Amino acid sequence: MTVKEIADCLEELAPLPFAEDFDNVGLLVGDPGREVTGVLVTLDTLEAVVEEAVEKGCNLIVSFHPIVFKGLKKITGATYVERVVTKAIENRVAIYSMHTALDNVLSGVNGRICDVLGLDNRAVLIPSKGKLLKLTTYVPESGREALLQALFDAGAGQVGNYSNCSFSNTGEGTFLPGADANPTIGSRGNLHREPESQLHLTFTANREQQVLRALRENHPYEEVAYEVTALENSYQQVGMGMVGSLKQALDEKQFLDLLKSRFGTPCIRHSDFTGKKVQRVAVLGGSGAFAIGAARAAGADAYVTADIKYHEFYQAAGELLLADVGHYETEQFTKNLLHDYLTEKIPNFAISLSGTRTNPINYY
Repeated sequence: MTVKEIADCLEELAPLPFAEDFDNVGLLVGDPGREVTGVLVTLDTLEAVVEEAVEKGCNLIVSFHPIVFKGLKKITGATYVERVVTKAIENRVAIYSMHTALDNVLSGVNGRICDVLGLDNRAVLIPSKGKLLKLTTYVPESGREALLQALFDAGAGQVGNYSNCSFSNTGEGTFLPGADANPTIGSRGNLHREPESQLHLTFTANREQQVLRALRENHPYEEVAYEVTALENSYQQVGMGMVGSLKQALDEKQFLDLLKSRFGTPCIRHSDFTGKKVQRVAVLGGSGAFAIGAARAAGADAYVTADIKYHEFYQAAGELLLADVGHYETEQFTKNLLHDYLTEKIPNFAISLSGTRTNPINYY
């Protein structure tokens, strides 16, 4: 398999258009056409991880965090990022990053945290906006049904649990074919009027290429008039964090003990106890202080995340228990998630789980 073929497989799990705009995801280093000898899955790509990949005969690293986050203006080995990129290029090792694309899907980072905590009745905590698109196009009435079916087959018209969703208006289209045109209907140099349907279909951002390809290949006109607009509607299936319920309510100390056990951490930074039982729990892997308000609005009794600053703990406002279990700790299950996924999707292929410890934080 090539690097691109494995990347395509990973994008079935976490489509890159679902990543946050600030992020840097996808293939960061390497040739997409290169044959893959083995895959090493890791949370972070460090020099030691590249060395481990070389030792294990793996020329593709699938990493959660992107080693290249901001633009590199020079590569001189002055920083660990530059040294990792240099070592990867020297050893012909490709690096692919998932990051917020994997954060934002139901079966990604936060879905795995929910699995670890045994949460039921799950929902996205902060549904994404701008991940839904709308296609508007115009087609002669005689070609409407065939085009609609092609667009449905490409993934357009899916709204929640409903498929084949569309809306159409009828009207009259006009066009004047030029001297070099090859019109399906009408003739060069003559203004033509045609009964047409205006079609409207929504689709997710990751389907854009397939939908537009289906439009062009199945539309009867030589030149296809269409518009794609981004919708501000929240997409309930994609977004930051999740919220769910424990099978049995726990008091707050019991809940913190559960977190220590499941996340394998010796200490947890937390806000004042509220005196309430914990059953509804919000989670967000990595730095999640920005979602404290969303957790409160979702009616969570506790919010599990990382990197909460001193003054941000006040945002609990006595309404919920904030539990900062650590950045690495909330994301530690991610590489197992990726390893399990790739092993199932590509059986009989060398998929290795990195044994390199990449957590930069130590506890004394």
